[in-house]
Amino acid sequence: MNFAERISFGGENEQPSLWRRLLGISVGLVYLVFPVAEIVTGAITGARAVWAAALLAAFIGLYLATVASAKSFLRRSPWTYPLLAGTTALGVAGALAFGGSWLSLPVYTVVLYGFALPPAMALLAMFANLVVVVGGGLLNHSSADSIIVLGLQVVTLGILFISVRNTRVLTVKLHRAQDEVARLAAAEERLRIARDLHDLLGHSLSLIALKSELAGRLAEGSPEVQREVRDIESVARQALSEVREAVTGYRRRGLVEELDGARAVLAAAGVRARVQVSGTPLPEPADDLLAWAVREGTTNVVRHARAVRCEIKVTYEDGRAILEIMDDGQGGHRGQDGQDGRPFRTGSGLSGLRERVAGAGGEMAAGPGRRGFRLRVEVPA
Repeated sequence: MNFAERISFGGENEQPSLWRRLLGISVGLVYLVFPVAEIVTGAITGARAVWAAALLAAFIGLYLATVASAKSFLRRSPWTYPLLAGTTALGVAGALAFGGSWLSLPVYTVVLYGFALPPAMALLAMFANLVVVVGGGLLNHSSADSIIVLGLQVVTLGILFISVRNTRVLTVKLHRAQDEVARLAAAEERLRIARDLHDLLGHSLSLIALKSELAGRLAEGSPEVQREVRDIESVARQALSEVREAVTGYRRRGLVEELDGARAVLAAAGVRARVQVSGTPLPEPADDLLAWAVREGTTNVVRHARAVRCEIKVTYEDGRAILEIMDDGQGGHRGQDGQDGRPFRTGSGLSGLRERVAGAGGEMAAGPGRRGFRLRVEVPA
């Protein structure tokens, strides 16, 4: 029984239509012809046949509903897990009550586990279904060959579809990481353009303004020449001001942009990020400073923390802006050279941030917290 080519779930950015998914999964249901045959041929009779038909119809309905509810490997609807639980219960009931070909029902639920559950939970559920298959077979005196074959299908298909899901999830994360690399490369290119623009045009326009001012002094005896020279000086200074504004626009990334970038960077590194922002928008100086702090703190989490979770909180109240970055990693208990067991030492990035915070009249605290590393920046706004 090979379900690998029978079922189709979309990835994070690749979601087949509902009908396509249902069509794919329906092909795999062809193997339920054997339980149906037991009802039709009279192998199961009387009230048991009625209950068997109702159970099988409900199992197929819940199975298809579970497939339809799962939008992708990383996105579940609120109904996915309840539907999966119902499908599992019916599969267990059918296997224990009827045995024989009904032992294939847990095989179908194992396929769903591989797609819908985290790997550890999927493995536990797989082994639980293996116990159901063996127990149902022994309880109903099924042949040893059937029990062995279906038991092997539970294990092999369970491991197969867990591996398929992990591969697809890693592919999605790889695409996210590639997108983030492209975004960072674009940001670096913008900074290079800004730097070149400032170096080339800024120097030339400053020189023109200076020469124009000097020429105006030399032309004091000629009002018309002096007026034209002053116009040149005015245009040069205006152009210089516009170049500086353009460079500032290229270089500056505000707090909102840095928080969005932090989410993307942490997600690409496999860290679950939680960002909370409260209060009115910050004045530009405080916004710039906290943006730098977010960038520095996020970099430290990714490089040193080995964290699973990271929380970023920004609050603005009573004229003070507060940023807190907390993770559950090991960065606070590691030396600057990365060796475990060394006492925490502030690196150059945090040292520079501390100086800038102090220059703004604020306070910064960085070091081991209760679970991992904690960075707190408070500045007057």
